[in-house]
Amino acid sequence: FIDCGITGLDWAYGHDVDLVDLAELPYSRASTRPTRWVLVVPEDSPIKTVQDLEGKHIATEGIEITKRYLAEKGVKASVEFSWGATEVKVPDLVDAIVDVTETGSSLRANKLRIVDELLSSFPHFYSSKTAFDDEWKRGKMERMVMMLKGALEARDKVGLKLNLPEASLDAVLERLPSLRRPTVSKLTENGWLALETIICEKVARHIIPDLKELGAEGIIEYPLNKIVS
Repeated sequence: FIDCGITGLDWAYGHDVDLVDLAELPYSRASTRPTRWVLVVPEDSPIKTVQDLEGKHIATEGIEITKRYLAEKGVKASVEFSWGATEVKVPDLVDAIVDVTETGSSLRANKLRIVDELLSSFPHFYSSKTAFDDEWKRGKMERMVMMLKGALEARDKVGLKLNLPEASLDAVLERLPSLRRPTVSKLTENGWLALETIICEKVARHIIPDLKELGAEGIIEYPLNKIVS
């Protein structure tokens, strides 16, 4: 038996499994956006809402997700499993499809239109109930979750170190966005301070020249592996 693992919320939802959800891990293959299960029709289809699919045919790899969605909407339609290449099956073989997308670019390239979103899904860290009830295993899993979340938190951030004249501190602090108030310490050279902080990577390239103009020296930008709050 497996004690724990990472899988998409969509998998757990589609299989109706009894697991302990320890954490959502916001990442995906192509972006930081979630995977979306969407109801799709051709651009020129007369179908505008899910209710228009009453008595129609739908192809999908997510059979259970689709059936649960239709039941919630009170719509009766035929749902068949798709063995891949789902996007090419409309309109010749089925009236609509339920497919997975992150950006929607592939759907647009195939002249398809999203009618509705069934489910938005990031990977989650799951535990079996038996493992979760074991204090030693639960502690190990909680540590794993902490480290995984720390790595995700650090993805788009960098550390910044610099030296600056004490007289420039207020101006520098006003210019610096930071995760917390930066760490400031005195240098052995009178009138000078050392400052260290964490900022978004895309911000760093814009503010480093500003910090230099404010008198900062020895500016170092460095990557981060984890930020554990």
